[in-house]
Amino acid sequence: MQTKLSPIFATTPEGREADRILRACVHCGFCNATCPTYQVLGDELDGPRGRIYLMKQMLEGHAVTADTRERLDRCLTCRNCETTCPSGVHYGRLIDIGRELIERLAPRRLPERTLRTVLRRSLLSPGLFRSLLHLGRALRPALPDAARRKLPIAKPMPPRTAATAHRRRMLFLEGCVQPNLAPEINASAKRALDRLGISLIAAPEAGCCGALSQHMAAVDEARAAMRRNIDAWWPHVEAGLEAIVMTASGCGATVRDYGYHLQGDPAYAEKAARIAALTLDLSEVLAREDLSGFTAGRPRRVAFHPPCSLQHGQKVRGVVEGILSRLGYELVAFDEVNLCCGSAGSYSLLQPDLATQLRDRKLGHIESRQPELIASANIGCQLHLASGTDLPVVHWIELLN
Repeated sequence: MQTKLSPIFATTPEGREADRILRACVHCGFCNATCPTYQVLGDELDGPRGRIYLMKQMLEGHAVTADTRERLDRCLTCRNCETTCPSGVHYGRLIDIGRELIERLAPRRLPERTLRTVLRRSLLSPGLFRSLLHLGRALRPALPDAARRKLPIAKPMPPRTAATAHRRRMLFLEGCVQPNLAPEINASAKRALDRLGISLIAAPEAGCCGALSQHMAAVDEARAAMRRNIDAWWPHVEAGLEAIVMTASGCGATVRDYGYHLQGDPAYAEKAARIAALTLDLSEVLAREDLSGFTAGRPRRVAFHPPCSLQHGQKVRGVVEGILSRLGYELVAFDEVNLCCGSAGSYSLLQPDLATQLRDRKLGHIESRQPELIASANIGCQLHLASGTDLPVVHWIELLN
């Protein structure tokens, strides 16, 4: 694609990178075939090719409107288009640049800015989120059905057992909302790795991976979170840490991009690249180990929904499915396994109508195959899918205990 960026942007690092990405696009349209929002809305400007054109116009100095911002907002950042693209267009990086830029060129109205700020503050503060969660559960009977279904019922935690201090040590990121919404996920991961002779430990100073802020164009906030995590993890890295394990694939996709996001920071670039190289999804760790000591119990039909952050963001495909099959589970195939379920971090809160349509489309394909339960690898997908079905929806690691 030919470009002629405005001099305002052409000399900036972001502008130069955007120019390289735009020039790689040949406008073939293959991306639209696998774009969830294009499948639902059928509008060229709500698919990757149309959004690329809108961002090209913006970078070339054309007028920017609220409609352009809304089109970019409706992108799930699922990166399925990257998997499909024959030209290797880094669409995920381009949409980040576009969103950051449009916040300056077409500022949101105060109510919308306030909503997004409150949302970030609520989700990124574990103490505040815990209080709001307890309040929501107390008021559950009075809530509308849609809100009630989005609020997971607290599960009883299994009795804690003392973990052995093993020679092999791995770090994990507890996450923003996962410890409060589904503490059984990290507990199950710890037990599974303990049985394999691996100690899974957390760095208390670490917090949000930065994904939520990054996708909401709060770039400075996102990079501050990344630097904080690197500082928290670095002493463990220097002490010979084996890996950094992600139990939420959304976090994993972001941490694996730390090297990219901080490449221009001389104080953190090298460390960020090292952190990214050490980061593994939980499934990648388990796939390398001897799992003969684990059993699945009775054979069960499981539909595994691979999150976009796992299959498109991290390019980890078929690994969880292989583990579950090895343990004796019957994996149920269903249509459009590559498409997003509509969760996408804060997307289901900011774009509820589209998110619900995508969720119901996904569940329609899954339920038609009559599985006994649904498994996923990301807390957001897990809760979003559970809000639309009576089938049990769990993190796949819970099936190993």
